[in-house]
Formats: sequence, C-alpha cells, structure tokens
Amino acid sequence: MSTENLYQKEALEKYLELSRSIETSMMLTNLGSKPVDSIPMTPKRINDNGSILFFSKSTSDHNKNIENDPDTQLIFSNVKSKEFLSVYGTTTISKDPILIEELYGNLDNNWFKGKDDPTITVLTFTPQQAQYWDTKTNSIVTLAKLAYTAITGDETEIGTSGSLKL
Repeated sequence: MSTENLYQKEALEKYLELSRSIETSMMLTNLGSKPVDSIPMTPKRINDNGSILFFSKSTSDHNKNIENDPDTQLIFSNVKSKEFLSVYGTTTISKDPILIEELYGNLDNNWFKGKDDPTITVLTFTPQQAQYWDTKTNSIVTLAKLAYTAITGDETEIGTSGSLKL
C-alpha cells in the first residue's frame, strides 16, 4: 500500500469523497476515558467545508460527553469497497430550529417525537485531521495481488493510505 498524504484542497476533496460514500460512522466521544464511548451515527448532511451534521437527543451520553469535551473522533468503514476514514475534530451542539426543520425526515420519527421534540439537537462536527485507507479494488483482485507478491517477492499496488491535513 502506498502512502499519499494530502493537504488543504486535495485533503478536503478526499475527505468529502470518503465521508459521503460511507453511510454510517462510529462517533467516539469522551476520548480521554477508557473505554471510549462510541455510537453509530448517520449524517443528516455533509457540508462542502467538511462539517457534518447529525441529530441527537439532548439526554444522550454522547451529548453530555460533548458538553464536557468537544473533542470527537469519527470512524467511517466500508468493508465492501475497502474504504476507511478516521477523522478527528470537535463537535458543537445546537437546537437551531431552522436546521432541524430543514434536515428532519420521516425516518427521524424512530428516535424523536417529531421535529418539535424538545430533546432534538443538531451536532455539528468540524474536522481537523484525518487518516484514510482506500484500495479501490475488490477482495479478489486484492488477494490476487497479495498472492503475486507472496510468490514473486515483487511489490504490487493494493491501494493508498495517508494523512489528510484539513
């Protein structure tokens, strides 16, 4: 796997490509604790500047953790496409009624009592730095390349990984 560290515009483009192609992330909060608190979260929107908006209940553990310490880690993983993204940043909490109105959909009724639910909050994650792994090949091709390397000793390209300086 080759290393390709990306900066500014290219880093943001790669970050947006990966974060938008993977439907759900694991949100880690209370990063100084052991074990770290984590919860699966599906973005409501990913803005062009890289910020990610989620809905969350004001009574949740992760909201309480963010109130105490905004440092947050998001882990995106798509095993099928062999794309992975780990992003560190900070998260803020708001009850912006305009955003809630704009982002609320019928599926949200599984967690909230409508868009006027008093516990609904908008979490805005702002990325600072990230790491990515991207093979862009399927498992059979990757296994064939690894087998080739094992037999011949010659290195084959199975993907890229690197840091994203946002």
